[in-house]
Parts: sequence; structure tokens; C-alpha cells
Amino acid sequence: MSVAAVIVAAGRGTRLGGPVAKQYRLLAGRSVLAHTIEQALGCAAVDHVIVAIGAEDGPAYAAAVAEIADARLMAPALGGATRADSVRAALEALEDTAPQTVLVHDAARPFATPALWQRVIDAIDDNTGAIAAEAVVDALWREDEQACAETPVPRAGLWRAQTPQAFPFEALLAAHRGEAASDSPPALDDAEVFRRAGHAVRLVEGLSENFKITTAADLARAERMLTPSPADRSAPIPDVRTGHGFDVHRFGPGDHVWLCGVRLPHSARLMGHSDADVGLHALADALYGALAEGDIGTHFPPSDPQWKGAESHQFLSHAAGRVRARGGRIGNVDVTLLCEAPKIGPHAPAMRARLAEILGIDAGRIGLKATTMERMGFIGREEGMGCIANATVILPGTP
Repeated sequence: MSVAAVIVAAGRGTRLGGPVAKQYRLLAGRSVLAHTIEQALGCAAVDHVIVAIGAEDGPAYAAAVAEIADARLMAPALGGATRADSVRAALEALEDTAPQTVLVHDAARPFATPALWQRVIDAIDDNTGAIAAEAVVDALWREDEQACAETPVPRAGLWRAQTPQAFPFEALLAAHRGEAASDSPPALDDAEVFRRAGHAVRLVEGLSENFKITTAADLARAERMLTPSPADRSAPIPDVRTGHGFDVHRFGPGDHVWLCGVRLPHSARLMGHSDADVGLHALADALYGALAEGDIGTHFPPSDPQWKGAESHQFLSHAAGRVRARGGRIGNVDVTLLCEAPKIGPHAPAMRARLAEILGIDAGRIGLKATTMERMGFIGREEGMGCIANATVILPGTP
């Protein structure tokens, strides 16, 4: 099933004040939008991400996504005058991609976890959408003209809508086109657009931390969640983790190999379900291991034909995105390639530069070296290659 995500970043918002739209405000040193995009990319089921931006936001968007090296992030769509116009523009930009499922998400909700994205995806079918939402637990009152409590409102059966919201792609696009051609009052969200077209929408349990950054207080709360003050004695101690990865691939007929994201001429190629880049595979597994989130096969099953011949930078980019999605950062990585040939030394600078680009870290945090096996074993006989990788990850800890 092909899945696409639409992130709506076309609105300007005024409650935060200042000339910078809330989605481009800095949060823990990076834009709110960058955090939001990486949460979406952290969901392995998402194949494409497109952002609907305002007409004047091209430079701000380019700066916000400059460090995101993931092929699934498409060129942005130009949004319209209303949220519905922006969503429709993004959906139409996805038509050639033809996903079966599409999710719509607010750019200013950076704490929707990949697990929540997956939960909403799993709840839909060909005719039914699903939205993240929270059941109302507080007492509700309707105010009078003097802003005094006038009438209690029963809260049973009431939910607060969140995003992401997931729908069958073709049905949602048709619903938005029908809405644009009607004279109905503006819909509250995509769920209402979808229901007006005659479809049902399931409610999926959301997250209390999946709030929408709207006010200065919201932005301050989000900042505290990601970067507690060092002066706060209750601030969490960083959770420093080390992960280890190992991979091997045999040689087969060919004229080049992919190593650490760089194409090297060679008398054979490495065989595998993907492009068999042992360096990227071992390093991705090291990052997944540091997070205790399985391995490449967990996130990109070899039984899934969509990964046949895939470029391995997608796997490493996803692993790095998972680190960022959990509020962490990569301290350093160290890669050792095991081979008799080709010679790695002349290509090491290009490999380190490519790894830095994929991971979004400085090349000074990347160790890369190679060793032969002194003609011993299958690697020594040049039947294949191997790689050992280690990664240090720093996650937010607990007091």
C-alpha cells in the first residue's frame, strides 16, 4: 500500500506575533516544521511527504528542510487562500504518484509520533477515514454574554480532533474538489470534508503531547519538552547509548559497488535485495540498535517488493530520522569496511561527506576506515565484503 503525507504549512498565524510564521520558528535549534516532517518520515509506512507552503515562504521552507536528506520528501506544493485550498493543491500534486492512502497533518504539531501516524494508517479502509483525537475529560460550560458560566455541556461522546488524519487518497481528493465547487460553509477540517462527501471517519486515540503550537506559551512548552534548562535540577540526565551493526554481502557479476553511498568502479557488484551497500546497512543497524528499535529488516522487510533494488541511503536516512523523532542527536559514528578490493582510501573523503549529508551531522563526527582480511576467509578470497559500524546516540533521559 502506497502512503503519502500532506503537511499543511501554508498558514501564517498571528497569535505568536512577529514576522516569522509559527511553523518556521526555531524549536530546540531547528524549525517547528523540520521536527514535524521528521516525525512523519520516522513512520516507515510513509512513502512520500509533501508540504503545502505559502506563496511567500519558499526561502523559509528551503532553510527549514536543508538538513533533511530523505528522498521521500517531495518538492513543496503552493498552498491557497484557505487551509482547504492548500490541502487540495497538495493532493493534486500527488496525483501522478497515485498513493492509496493519504494523511493530512498540521505543520505546527511536531509531537505526533511515528507510532501515532502508523495507528491512524492502520485504522482506515477503502471507504472509511480515521483521525487522531482525544476524548474530552474536563467539565464543559457554555458561556453567556458576560463570559460567565451559563449552561453545562455533557462531555460524554465528545472528542478533541488532532492530526494526522488519514483517508483513501482518491476519495479525499474527490471530496475536496466537490467541496471547492459547492457553496457550503468552510469545513472545520479534512474529516468534515470527507464526511460531507458521504464517508465515515473513525476516531483513533491520539496523544496528549500532540498539541498544536498556536501561542507563545505553546512554543515555550514545546521548547521545555525538547531542551530542559540546565539550571533546572530536575532536568533529565542525557541517555547516552551505543549501537553496533554488522553486514555482509557476496559478490556477483557487475562493474561497480555502492559503499557508504558512493559508487565505486569494480570488477563485481554486491548482491542483495537492495543496492547491497554494506556500509549504509551496518550503520543503519547500529542506529536502530542504539534506539532498541530492531534492524533494517524490521522497518523495511525484504519480503516487501517495494524495497527491491532500493537505494540504501533511504534506510540510513530513516534511522537518523528516528533518532531526531525521539528528541535525540547522533554523537558520532564509526565505520570499518572489510574488503581486499576495491581500495577505500582514495574514496574515503567522499564517503564521509556523503554520510554527513545523509545523517545531517558534521563530517568531523564520522570515522571511516577499511581493513583487509589478510587473504583469509570468504572476504580474503574476494567472495564478498563486510562492514562493522558503531554509533553513539544521545537521547533525552529521565531525572
